[in-house]
Amino acid sequence: MSDAPAKVFPKRVFSGIQPSGGLTLGNYLGALKRFAVAQNEGTQTIYCIVDLHAMTVWQDPEKLRHATRELAAGFIASGIDPARSVLFNQSQVPAHAELAWIFNCVARMGWLRRMTQFKDKAGKHAEEASVGLFAYPSLMAADIMAYHATHVPVGEDQKQHLELTRDIAIKFNHDYGVDFFPIVEPVIEGAATRVMSLRDGTKKMSKSDPSDQSRINLTDDADAIAAKFRKARTDPEPLPETLEGLDGRAEARNLVNIYAALDDISPAQVLAQFGGQGFGVFKPALADLAVAKLSPINAEMARLMQDVAEIDRILGNGADRAHAIAEPILDQTREIVGLIRSRGR
Repeated sequence: MSDAPAKVFPKRVFSGIQPSGGLTLGNYLGALKRFAVAQNEGTQTIYCIVDLHAMTVWQDPEKLRHATRELAAGFIASGIDPARSVLFNQSQVPAHAELAWIFNCVARMGWLRRMTQFKDKAGKHAEEASVGLFAYPSLMAADIMAYHATHVPVGEDQKQHLELTRDIAIKFNHDYGVDFFPIVEPVIEGAATRVMSLRDGTKKMSKSDPSDQSRINLTDDADAIAAKFRKARTDPEPLPETLEGLDGRAEARNLVNIYAALDDISPAQVLAQFGGQGFGVFKPALADLAVAKLSPINAEMARLMQDVAEIDRILGNGADRAHAIAEPILDQTREIVGLIRSRGR
């Protein structure tokens, strides 16, 4: 490669969420809420419902379609404006799959074997897992690089995959002597980027948890939200007045972080307000705040899901816009690696 200064890419934010069904408070605080903030900062934002990723494990077709539309409704209800952000589902833009194959030929087996999420999901049955589950970090890299995205909001559990995306981009650029793909930067911020279970503060809030009491669903009504926070697991001590006092108190820390993220303040400010008070005071206040913030989202999602044809139209328009960005980048990638394609296609 030449000694010329590294290419400067315009800032472009990309992120995606799997339509695995059942949006939770963790999805909202860890992703959707932050996506809306990024959109409002004036940077181009591209948000993708990664339905191809969902297929790494078997999906009921009708449930997958429903979950895709419900997630689109969740994006919009949380503040994503399809006119200002590009919102689409991954399978409508073929560039993702084609670039993923090229990246499969760049990534190394050893890199993929180190991915802890594959180990966690496949467990002792790795030989029975799909090839897609093993190789999907290459598809994730393609999702990002198809748009020359420079910044990706991710949760802590996706940092390793983003590091792999960086490795693939660096190796591609080096192998072909180009400065073509940007080295993406993770964006991890906010008080509740990792929202924990209401029943066990050491475990992530998850829609797969057998106990519905462990999570706040975005489809929960006001009564359900309030009841779940009232029953949330805590300890007998009052809230401390400093952050250090939360050490070793996972459930207390989780509830403080949730309050901070919902109210757009810091955990320290929460403790300045509630320090020294018991959970009998704090949990009702948290419940009221959560109801005030989430009820409008719940209502808007329900309204949107009454007209799935409109959701499909929005996703189709977003896919057209995404294709217009990705296809020239894919064309240049094909040229770099030596693929010949008819200009008529």
